Amino acid sequence: QVQLVESGGGSVQPGESLRLSCAPSESMWNQYDIGWFRQVPGHERETVSCINRSQGTSYYADSVKGRFTISGDNVKKTVDLQMDTLKPEDTAVYYCATFFWCGVQNTQLADYWGQGTQVTVSS
Repeated sequence: QVQLVESGGGSVQPGESLRLSCAPSESMWNQYDIGWFRQVPGHERETVSCINRSQGTSYYADSVKGRFTISGDNVKKTVDLQMDTLKPEDTAVYYCATFFWCGVQNTQLADYWGQGTQVTVSS
């Protein structure tokens, strides 16, 4: 029973776009805020974005502000991450994840995340 399923990763050139989608289980959708972190081997995990659906607010890492947009679909019960103007430094495995707290300025990662989807940006 996969609880968080990611899709939309791929390989693109700098300046292009990708759209990631996360489909949490009903339990995860009901209990947690949902967002994304990314991981590069040898580097610290970085929270990219999350959405507080009850408040209608979102968190973005400084490195992606102005380029990425997170959105929730309350009909499909999915969370999407639109990634525009991609840069080589965005290359990572992106994980859909649960959050105890998603605020505009701070977040707290919870215990569940998906298997990850690879995003590669290169020329």
